[in-house]
Amino acid sequence: MKLQDLDVIITAPPAPGWGGRYWILVKLTTDTGITGWGECYAATIGPEAMRHVIEDVFNRHMQGQSPENIEWMFRRVYSSGFTQRPDLTVMGAFSGLEIACWDILGKDRDRPVHALMGGRMNDRLRAYTYLYPQDGHDIDAFWNDPDLAAESAAAMVAKGYTAVKFDPAGPYTMRGGHMPAQSDIAQSVAFCRAIRDAVGERADLLFGTHGQFTPAGAIRLGQALEPYQPLWFEEPTPPDMIEDMARVAAQVRIPVATGERLTTKAEFAAVLRAGAAEILQPALGRAGGLWETKKIAAIAEVFGAQMAPHLYAGPVEWAANIQLAASIPNLLMIETIETPFHSDLIKNTITVEDGFVIPSDAPGLGIDVDEDLARAHPFTGDDLHLNMQDAPCNYAEGNTFTGGAPPSKD
Repeated sequence: MKLQDLDVIITAPPAPGWGGRYWILVKLTTDTGITGWGECYAATIGPEAMRHVIEDVFNRHMQGQSPENIEWMFRRVYSSGFTQRPDLTVMGAFSGLEIACWDILGKDRDRPVHALMGGRMNDRLRAYTYLYPQDGHDIDAFWNDPDLAAESAAAMVAKGYTAVKFDPAGPYTMRGGHMPAQSDIAQSVAFCRAIRDAVGERADLLFGTHGQFTPAGAIRLGQALEPYQPLWFEEPTPPDMIEDMARVAAQVRIPVATGERLTTKAEFAAVLRAGAAEILQPALGRAGGLWETKKIAAIAEVFGAQMAPHLYAGPVEWAANIQLAASIPNLLMIETIETPFHSDLIKNTITVEDGFVIPSDAPGLGIDVDEDLARAHPFTGDDLHLNMQDAPCNYAEGNTFTGGAPPSKD
């Protein structure tokens, strides 16, 4: 069995667009006719340019190979161009292709992917959700209103979720870390207070940031949030200076979580060695794929750290997260996004039940992709999956945050 054909589908979730402006799906087919699906996460270049990167990686390093040769193909891609160092774009391309290889292998053997990666460790996967506007909420006002966030949190807990994530701490900008505005600290405290009052002890609070603070600024903010006992303080400083994040971890009594912008075991191991985080959040469509992330989980286990796979993408990456999560002993929880489009794209083959995902025994990733639906929603814009803000933090008028990717209104 050899890898033969590649197709790349760039699909855009309809408004409100939770999960990013577009998802990059890859479809691999073998010479025996088996099809596998993968997803490449949040490319740093435009989707059409990324299509060519994916095709180059496949044609140069994977076409004609057995899908079993995961390690060999990873080493080829990781070493390409005389690099042997983490590269977000190239590893993002490989990650989606690698996930598709595992989907093929599972289908060929009529076994779920987790059964091929050490077997099932977890029968129920604790899930968490970001707080999104509920029916009747003003979508623009929601991101800056603690009371609306509290209503959303209460609704999610009523559905069975035991952890909710939110990120009201102001803008993440291209300028790197900044000192939070006092209004951003006050806003963050107000969100934590309102949500804690709404959910009581029934759910953990997951405080998200996006690497937007200096170490001193993150410490000020984190210490202000400590009375509300968040389970984690997510990516408080930019990911390029691990020592800065370690300074925050040493001075804030909230576990630090990080990882959505990291790739390969090289970067995650450096985080653990520095004592910069206790919770790792790899995005499988970027981190190197399933096998590389399984290695990251093993390294984390040695350091007493837990895994919480990240998801701000489509349901194919979600399916890969679930296969990994089912197979590792140090799982904390997995992120979920519940929208009709997420469900429809995989024909409702994964569901959240009372705040948990139950891994299935279906072959491969355990999903049935609706290829026609994916192709019926092509991405026609010229933007990136996610962006950072050009303007600096506003210390006079305050800051308005509009969610991860400001949704289109069409």
